[in-house]
Amino acid sequence: MVFSEAVMRQKLDYIHYNPVKRGYVDRPEHWRYASARNYAGETGLLEIDPWHC
Repeated sequence: MVFSEAVMRQKLDYIHYNPVKRGYVDRPEHWRYASARNYAGETGLLEIDPWHC
């Protein structure tokens, strides 16, 4: 359950860092399917409504 900004940030980081932990990319924003690109100020494949932490 997401009940605070801190928990939301934790969940986003977990999702964004999965490809890094698996060794697919060096940085979360390098994974082309991740919203991490949007949060890094880059253009992602999909438009998102970012969570502002």
